[in-house]
Amino acid sequence: MHDPYEWMENLNDERVLKLVEDENRRFREFIGKLSEELFPEVWKYFSIPTIYQARITERGIIVALREKDRQVIKWLNGDVIVDSKELEKEVGDEVLLQGFTTDKTGKKLAYSFSIGGADEGITRIIDVDSREILEEIKPSIWNIVFHKDGYYFARFYRKEKTPDGVDPPAERLFWKDKDGERMVFGEGLKSGYFMSLFKSSDEKFAIVTVTYGWNKGEVWLGPIDSPEEWKKIYSAEVPVEPIDFIDGYLYVLTKEGRGLGKIIRVGENGKEEIVPEGEFPLEWAIIVDNKIIAGRLVHASHKIEIYSLEGRKLKEITFKVPGSVYPLHKNDKRAIIRYESFTVPYRIYEITNEELRVIEERVVEGEFRIEEDFATSKDGTKIHYFIVKGEKDEKKAWVFGYGGFNVSLTPRFFPQMIPFLERGGTFVMANLRGGSEYGEEWHKAGMRENKQNVFDDFIAVLSKLKSQGYKVAAWGRSNGGLLVSAVLVQRPDVMDAALIGYPVIDMLKFHKLYIGSVWIPEYGNPDDPKDREFLLKYSPYHNVKPQNYPPTLIYTGLHDDRVHPAHALKFFMKLREVGASVYLRVEMKSGHMGASPETRAREITDLLAFVLKTLS
Repeated sequence: MHDPYEWMENLNDERVLKLVEDENRRFREFIGKLSEELFPEVWKYFSIPTIYQARITERGIIVALREKDRQVIKWLNGDVIVDSKELEKEVGDEVLLQGFTTDKTGKKLAYSFSIGGADEGITRIIDVDSREILEEIKPSIWNIVFHKDGYYFARFYRKEKTPDGVDPPAERLFWKDKDGERMVFGEGLKSGYFMSLFKSSDEKFAIVTVTYGWNKGEVWLGPIDSPEEWKKIYSAEVPVEPIDFIDGYLYVLTKEGRGLGKIIRVGENGKEEIVPEGEFPLEWAIIVDNKIIAGRLVHASHKIEIYSLEGRKLKEITFKVPGSVYPLHKNDKRAIIRYESFTVPYRIYEITNEELRVIEERVVEGEFRIEEDFATSKDGTKIHYFIVKGEKDEKKAWVFGYGGFNVSLTPRFFPQMIPFLERGGTFVMANLRGGSEYGEEWHKAGMRENKQNVFDDFIAVLSKLKSQGYKVAAWGRSNGGLLVSAVLVQRPDVMDAALIGYPVIDMLKFHKLYIGSVWIPEYGNPDDPKDREFLLKYSPYHNVKPQNYPPTLIYTGLHDDRVHPAHALKFFMKLREVGASVYLRVEMKSGHMGASPETRAREITDLLAFVLKTLS
C-alpha cells in the first residue's frame, strides 16, 4: 500500500526537521502566553517531592524521588546518593533516572539513566559509601540481581542479534562476576518474549518468569548458583506472576480460570489452589512473615487482603479515598507499600504484623471530590469511569483513556489537573476494555480483532459526558494515543478537542518501526492477511477522511525510541491534508519514558493550555 509520507520515518531528513521547527513555532503562537502564565501553578504541584521507588536494606531504606527540578536516589530521611543534576553537569545534557536496585547490605547500588529521555541509556554500579563508580555499562542493562560476588542481569537487544543468533528485538539473562559475563537463560527464544528474575526470600533459589507478549507466561525455578539446573515448573496461556518459593512450594498468582487472578502453589505433588478467584481481580501478591499480602482491584481502585499460606483470609484493609496501592519492596518481616490518588501524590506505608503504618505522605489541600459512574458501550458492556471535581463545575471535561496491554488505569496524581479543577474543570479517567481492571477476559475483549470494543467504550463515556452538557477534551498517550486518534477519525463529534501523545497510529507498519514487533501479540500481525484486515479497518492513519474535526494536538518526542515519532508526524500530515485544525508539538529532549522534570512539566503545562483554550 502506497505511503505518501514514508520519508518522515527518517528523522534526519531536513524536511522533517524543518516541519518540526515550523510546527513547534505555530503551536506556540496558538497557545500564546497562556502556557507561560500557567507554568508556575503546574510546577507547584509537579515539583512536590514524590517517592516512586524504595528498597529495604540491612542499613535502612533507600528511595528514589522526584523533587523540583531533579531526581535523586537517597537514604530515607538521609543523605543523597545519586543526583540527576550532578549527572547533567557531568554529561552536559538533560538526564532521566530510570530506576535503581541495591544489594541486601545497602553497600552496592546499581542505577540507570538516559540522556534526553530515550529508553536506552547507561547503567552504573557504585559503592554507596564512597560513591565510587565500580562499573559502567552502555547501553543500559535491566533487572540487576546482586548475588555473592557478582550479579544477574537482563540485556535487551534492539538492533543487533542475540549471542545465540536471534534477530532483535529480543532479551537474554546473564551472569557477571570477576571472570566476565556469560549468557545463562533465554537461548533460542524469539522476539516478543520477555523475561525477569528475582531471588526467593531465603535467597537460595532463582525464580524466572518468561512471558510472551502480554498474554501467556511460564515460571522457571532452580538453585540460585546453578542456572543450568533451572527447570520450568509452571506455564499457562494467561499472564502469570510468581510470588515466592517457600518450604518446597512455588506460590504463583495466575489468571487461569475466568482471568480474575487466583493464588496457587506448585509442589512435588502438583498444584493446589490457595486463594480462589473472586468477583474482582487479584492484581498483585507478596509474602511477608509467612503471610500473603494481596492487592485486589474493585472498580479500578485497590484494597489489601491478608491470607495465611494455606489461604485462610485473616484481614482486609480498605482506603477511604479510591487509590492505587502497590508494593515497592519487602523482606522477611516487612513491606513498603505505596498509595496514590488523584489528590495524593503519594503515601508510603510500612506493613508489619498485618498493620499499616504511614511513613511519609504528601496530600494536596483543597475542596475536591471523587465520584464514579458507568456508561453503556455499544454491545451493552458497562464501562466504569472516575470523575474528579473541584469546588465549581463549569462543564469542561478532560477525559483520559488507555485500554490495552493489560494495564489498569487506577487513581493517580496528575499535576496539571489541580489547576484545571481550580478553574472549574472536571477530570475523567475511563476504565476501558483492553486493560486489566476486570481481569484477563476484560483484557482479551480489547486486543487484536476485538480492538474496536475499546474505541466503542471510550465513545460511550465521551457521549454520556456530552449528553450531560460537557465540552469534552479526549486525551491518550502511547496506546492511548492510538485510542484517541481512532475515535477522532471514527466519531469526531464526541469530542471538542483531542490530545494525542507519543502515539501508535500506522497499524500496518508499527511492527517495522523500532521495537514495534513486540506488540504483535497485543495488536495482531500486519503481515498476516487475516490480521491485516482488522488492523486496516481501524488504523487511524489509513482512515483519515474529510470531516469536521475538533482542534487536535499531536505531541511526541524526537528521542522516543520505543514508539517511532513518525506515527505522530505522518498522522499530522494526513489530518492537515484534509483541512483539520491540527497542531504538532515535538519535544527535542523527550523519549517515551519521559524527560527531565522541567521539560516534562512544560509539556503537561502545554497540554493544560491547549485544553483551556479549546474548551473555553
